[in-house]
Amino acid sequence: MPTASYGSMPKNVISIGLMTAAALMPANPVPKPAPKPAISRRRIIIMCTAIRLTTRDHYFGRNLDLEYSYQETVAITPRRYPFHFRHEGTNSDHFAMIGMAFVVDGMPLYYEATNEKGLSMAGLNFPASAVYHDVKPDCANIASFELIPYILGQCESVQEAKTLLQRLNITRDGFSEQLPPSPLHWMIDDREGCIVVESMADGLHVYDNWSNVMTNEPPLPLQLENLAHYQALSPEEPVNRFAPTLPLKVGGRCTGAIGLPGDWSPWSRFVRAAFLTNNSVSGDSEEESVGQFFHILGGVAHPRGCAHLPHGYEITVYTSCCNADTGVYYYTTYGNQQICAVDMHKVDLDGGEVVSYELKKQQGIHYQN
Repeated sequence: MPTASYGSMPKNVISIGLMTAAALMPANPVPKPAPKPAISRRRIIIMCTAIRLTTRDHYFGRNLDLEYSYQETVAITPRRYPFHFRHEGTNSDHFAMIGMAFVVDGMPLYYEATNEKGLSMAGLNFPASAVYHDVKPDCANIASFELIPYILGQCESVQEAKTLLQRLNITRDGFSEQLPPSPLHWMIDDREGCIVVESMADGLHVYDNWSNVMTNEPPLPLQLENLAHYQALSPEEPVNRFAPTLPLKVGGRCTGAIGLPGDWSPWSRFVRAAFLTNNSVSGDSEEESVGQFFHILGGVAHPRGCAHLPHGYEITVYTSCCNADTGVYYYTTYGNQQICAVDMHKVDLDGGEVVSYELKKQQGIHYQN
């Protein structure tokens, strides 16, 4: 059996947002047959920041930060699509789900997804700490690329996911020779709270995540410990606690968060995303909530030119936001900041084939004269 450890961190459901308007434009299905993507041998390395928020409805989403892009699409997997797991048989009677995926040979390799019951899950890069294991007896042996559909296909809540994870072992299996396993950890979320799942050398760890955000390395307990170093920051104007007898004056406004990290490292994005998410104020309409979600993730997005890596400049390839209560998936791309939307309930959820929608990558501009 794998080792499972559960943190005792309290749940924290937050309300967020500043008022904003979102331009919602529908996406069109990929015409059939879709071209088969060319695949070179490369791990799908999923950098990013994930957040959760609750206004009237509950929302979950992420930035995907990378210096290259696969042919990812918004993919809806209906209830009768057969998921063939490497070691756990076939599930062709499961919850429907929607999310961003790289679809290979008809199989959706989900980066993140939300099921029809409102449970969401995202995989994020965890390169230094992730360790997958050989197949173990008396365990549910699931490959990393199978984990999102395995959990979302049968769980309605974080609590059910916790129960399922108690006997889970994440195996070393890759999807194919061209797509070896990617080193990931996962955030699982519903309206009541969220957890983080990390498969490491000493087994499987499951932590309650009261920060409402997630990035990459290091493991979650170290991220939360580091977060405490910034507890003096505030959205309010500063008060002189340095030396109250000194006539200290601040030469500007909005200085309560001086010291908030501004770089693109996982440590800094975690702190900045936590500050933005947990201090935001929003109206509860769909437009205000969705718009504010994108504003928050915009605060940790990668503009081209600021992070130069061996394969190019890392950018925020896309930003997503799913209304977990309605099943509407919103996204923007680096090239198109207009918000697009795909509604999972507008397809036949009792079908047996994945329905994919190409991303709108050309900037849409609303001309007013």
